[in-house]
Amino acid sequence: MTAPGMPSYPTGSPPNDLEPWDDSHRPWPVPKRPWVGFMTWLDLLFAHWPIKPQALRERVPQALELDTFDGSAWIGIVPFVMSNVRPRFSPVAVTDFPELNVRTYVTYRGKPGVYFFSLDAASSLLVWGGRTFASLPYYNAAMRAAVDERGWTRYASRRTHGGAAPAQWIARYRSTGRAAPPKPGTLEHFLTERYCFYSVARTGHVLRCDIHHVPWPLEPAELETKTDTMLKQIKLARPDVPPLLHFARRRDVRVWWPVPVAGDG
Repeated sequence: MTAPGMPSYPTGSPPNDLEPWDDSHRPWPVPKRPWVGFMTWLDLLFAHWPIKPQALRERVPQALELDTFDGSAWIGIVPFVMSNVRPRFSPVAVTDFPELNVRTYVTYRGKPGVYFFSLDAASSLLVWGGRTFASLPYYNAAMRAAVDERGWTRYASRRTHGGAAPAQWIARYRSTGRAAPPKPGTLEHFLTERYCFYSVARTGHVLRCDIHHVPWPLEPAELETKTDTMLKQIKLARPDVPPLLHFARRRDVRVWWPVPVAGDG
C-alpha cells in the first residue's frame, strides 16, 4: 500500500476520539443494541458535485427518498484509508487498506443517511463481508495510498472484481487549511454529518447500518485528478462544475450490525 520513501499508516492506535461516549451532536441517539465493530478512517477526501435529482432517481432504490439541499441532489467520491478494523473486544486488527466509495444522500422513515453506488476496497475479506452481510456493492480492487513529504495523499485504485464494470481513480489530494466542525444547517454539515447508511437486500427489505463518530474536523482541500471513471461505471456524466472539496485526517468509528428497518429501534 505504501510506496518506497513514503510514511506508512499507523496500526493499532487506540480509539481515542470516542471516549468519553457523546452522542449529543447526532440527529438521533445511538442504538440501544450493542455496537459490533471498530475502525479508523484516515486521510479522507470528500469530493462532491451538485446534480439534478432526476439524474439519480432511477439509480437509487424507490424505497429510499433522495435527500436534497436547496433543490440539488449531491454525488460524492470519497477515498480514504481504513485502519484498526476489528470486531468489538478483539485485540487483533485487519491490516490497513484503502477504500474508495461513490455515494449520494437519502432518507428513509425520517432518518437521513448515505446510499452507496459502489465501494472499492483492497481487502477481499471486507468485500466478502460487506456483500454478504450488508448487501453493499463492494468490489475488489488493486489500490495504493501514501502520503508524500509535501502532504499530498497519492491515491490509485483499479477495480479487479470479476464481472464488475471497470472503474479507476488515480489522483492526489491534500489539506489547504485548518480544521473546523461543520455548522448545522450548512451544506458541509448536510454532506458529511451522516450516521447511517442504507442498502436493499435481495428480499427487498431496506437495511440500515448505524455508525457513530464525533463531528468531522473538515479542512479545505485541493485535488489533482489523473484518471477518473468512477461515475462512468454507473453511467452517469460528471457534472460540469468543480467539486466541493473537504479533507479529514482521522475519524474513529463504531459500527452496528445492519438490520432490516421495521421501526426506529
